[in-house]
Amino acid sequence: MTDTPNYMKAKAWPFELARQVMHRLDIEKKRGIERGDRPVIFETGYGPSGLPHIGTFGEVVRTTMVMEAFRAMTDNKIPMRLICVSDDLDGMRKVPGNMPNQELLTANLGKPLTVVPDPFECHDSFGAHNNAKLNSFLDGFGFDYEFKSASELYKSGAYDDMLLKALANFDKIMDVMLPTLGEERRATYSPFLPISPTSGRVLYVPMKSVDAEAGTITFDDEDGSEITMKVTGGNAKLQWKPDFGMRWAALGVDFEMFGKDHQANSIVYSRICKILGAQPPVQYVYELFLDDKGEKISKSKGNGISIEDWLKYATPESLSLYMFTKPRTAKRLFFDVIPKAVDEYFQHLNAYQGQDADQKLSNPVWHIHKGTPPQSGTPVSFALLMNLVSASNASSKDILWGFIERYEPGANPEDFPALDNLADYAVRYYQDFVKPEKTYRAPSEQEGAALMDLSKRFRAVSGDDATDGEALQTLIFSVGKDHEFENLRNWFKAIYEVCLGQSQGPRFGSFVAIYGPEETADLIDEALAGTFLTS
Repeated sequence: MTDTPNYMKAKAWPFELARQVMHRLDIEKKRGIERGDRPVIFETGYGPSGLPHIGTFGEVVRTTMVMEAFRAMTDNKIPMRLICVSDDLDGMRKVPGNMPNQELLTANLGKPLTVVPDPFECHDSFGAHNNAKLNSFLDGFGFDYEFKSASELYKSGAYDDMLLKALANFDKIMDVMLPTLGEERRATYSPFLPISPTSGRVLYVPMKSVDAEAGTITFDDEDGSEITMKVTGGNAKLQWKPDFGMRWAALGVDFEMFGKDHQANSIVYSRICKILGAQPPVQYVYELFLDDKGEKISKSKGNGISIEDWLKYATPESLSLYMFTKPRTAKRLFFDVIPKAVDEYFQHLNAYQGQDADQKLSNPVWHIHKGTPPQSGTPVSFALLMNLVSASNASSKDILWGFIERYEPGANPEDFPALDNLADYAVRYYQDFVKPEKTYRAPSEQEGAALMDLSKRFRAVSGDDATDGEALQTLIFSVGKDHEFENLRNWFKAIYEVCLGQSQGPRFGSFVAIYGPEETADLIDEALAGTFLTS
């Protein structure tokens, strides 16, 4: 087995991207560009037009995974920073449907998000409210990041130099932008969006003239009056595509990932960044998350799962695993993906200790836990716990621990905190999602005879065999064969549908081992008596 990891050949996608960042630094060095103590900047952008959704978390957690791979490859000798920028100077273009005080928001359409009143009436503005939400869940996951408000960056002068460069290169930026626009939009397009001194709205108006030397733009305000104002100090902002490239240049960004909806525009961002005298960062495009109907998750719609939703029913680590797995594949992000993600996390965790150094670098838990995953997992799967809840009609995790302690003598919540948490999650998930969807059916004649036989054989099991999942699984197979099921998969499906009201479940022998052969026999007898059909 390999004892020393080879970071330069690790195949996991965070290492591939980290190597691209290293290559970027090598190119800078060859060109004579001295970084000195300037850190490598990893950036994520956020549009606070609605409450943060889980896709926002995904972008940040994935970026930190790249940072951790870079840290390992460079032996932590090159400083790094993660900057999260909120585009909160953008004008509010539509009112999110999932917000209170709709009339208040409608009255402030077009104004910067940091000027629009907070519909929840707990922050200085709508933008401040959503920024606070973003910071809250990033802090909750322990991310080491720096929050930057676009409003503050524009108003403080942090962007002034680049805004003046953009003004001096106004025609070059227009040459990049105009071919990307329709004929009607070209006639009125300007990369600069002035903020009206009278209405406070972000204006999408053409420029009558620009004066790079004076640093000013001239345009007609909403009331028709001609206004000349400086582009610095927060008086104006850039359209979102030029803003993207300008932000890279102003903040010295070395790496940024973004969703597939940005892919076609990434060339535009890069060209503008170069016009402003900077080298575009390493970029990575990930696929978008879809809701249960296959539609893109949207802040304004509020569809899909929120961070709070996921963490009500599953561990933070399972959420991180879902973000790690196949980032370039479009995935449904709805409640039914949660149980599988939970069990897959523990499968990876249990496999980790037996892997060699290079295999560990490809294991998701290395990336989830920054190279130091915990030693122990859990002896009982989430799927199995949910079936225990179903069979026992458990309303609390305390009931589940009665079964767990019999299956795993000496186990207790204090020594198995991960399992204790899973038991809590299982009860909640079952009550909210599984129980309402349960559909029991009566057995066929063949199935009824086989289930009656299985019940009798379970009652005859004793001693160590009562908790031996493999022996119990063999017994179940034998009953299926004795009753001449052509496809044993149909036999197991019958067990689940008749006794548990679902078409599939965990390995049934393991379920019986923890629930108990006698108790399972009682469950079968109740199902055969039609108890569940009339309940």
